Amino acid sequence: MTKTRPKVLMLGWEFPPLLNGGLGVACYGIAKSLSKIAEVSLIIPKSDLNFITENVDTIGLNHLDIENFKINYKSKEYEFLNDVSLVESNLSPYQTFEAEILKNKYDTEDEKIIKTKIRSELNVFDTNDLYDGAIGERVYNFAKIASLLALHRDFDVIHAHDWMTFVAGMEIKAITGKPLVLHVHSLEVDRNSTETKNWVYQIERKAMEYADVIIPVSFYTGNMIHVHYNIKQEKIKPVHNGIEQIQAFRSESSLPEKVVLFLGRVTGQKGPEYFFETAAKVLEFMPNTRFVMAGTGNLLKDMIEMGAFKQMSNRFHFTGFLSPEKVRQLYSIADVYVMPSVSEPFGLSALEAAQFGVPVVLSKQSGVAEVLPSALKADYWDIDKMASNIISVLKYKGLRDQLVKDAYQDLAKINWDYTAQNILLVYKTILKD
Repeated sequence: MTKTRPKVLMLGWEFPPLLNGGLGVACYGIAKSLSKIAEVSLIIPKSDLNFITENVDTIGLNHLDIENFKINYKSKEYEFLNDVSLVESNLSPYQTFEAEILKNKYDTEDEKIIKTKIRSELNVFDTNDLYDGAIGERVYNFAKIASLLALHRDFDVIHAHDWMTFVAGMEIKAITGKPLVLHVHSLEVDRNSTETKNWVYQIERKAMEYADVIIPVSFYTGNMIHVHYNIKQEKIKPVHNGIEQIQAFRSESSLPEKVVLFLGRVTGQKGPEYFFETAAKVLEFMPNTRFVMAGTGNLLKDMIEMGAFKQMSNRFHFTGFLSPEKVRQLYSIADVYVMPSVSEPFGLSALEAAQFGVPVVLSKQSGVAEVLPSALKADYWDIDKMASNIISVLKYKGLRDQLVKDAYQDLAKINWDYTAQNILLVYKTILKD
């Protein structure tokens, strides 16, 4: 008989209101809904004390009061591994907790040792920018701290979100022997190329081999894991993301033109160059169209320069980073939302746009296409088909209205509670009483 309400030790990298992208939104939606059917403890690098998630025990390292932190040891002795260092990497520093301490029963002196080690790691753990050039070192600092904190937790399963927490997940599994679930929201082969074999890829591959089960956010990503990481299909259990139900609205635009929206990181993965090429095609037939590129990234400067070079600057508007409120305002005036991603594990922003009654045009290389079957689709590189889809939506009101109606029907089946129920089913495949 499997556990009906498992205790979950969840490891995340970002969490509202401190967000950098879709990962934090998904982690919040999953934790919030999962807490209704499981006991969830969440360890994250950075939390906001004013943001409380009901029934989720949230531990932010930036607010960890180690002096008053109680280490509650269990009398049970685990069969610890002789060597808990499982990750081969050139990154440093990375030293695991001493195996000889873990193998012994704990006493007051051990508690002091653990607190001293946590305090030492916290002193060098900078939470100002979680994604800067020191992210590799920060990932390993997080792993050390999280594995030490895990020693006093009572849990049945480890649930790690994306590669930044995979090292911590492996460490905790090695120490406790508890099953490890990896939740894959994005892959290094998505962000760079399928030929990449860098250190992030190596962490992902090693973690997937060591994990008990892998939850990709789409079947598209599940296939990427199988093909490019050589992981067996039976270990891969896709679960689609959900979406928070909001009160959507429409606004009157101050722009005289039709508005075509691109929203996301301006990086190669998201296909901003293809958006530009598609825009040029659309403008040949519908010159009274405005294209909005919302977001920031390493290609933003190149895109601005491309607009000037192609003499399209008067048709393009670059917003840079936007707050959630500004993003919703953009959705409310958009006529079409376009996601031309080269490789998109899911794509929550497409669901958000659909909530606001905006027809979406997707690349076929996206996971969200699996839950929005009514959306118009094209291969990311097929700019003629992509442009044709956009033009059709802008020209034909009947098509637009039908796409919006069908998308609302698709959205009715998508929510975080359903996602959480499917995650629980995955847990039950590895948790046996």
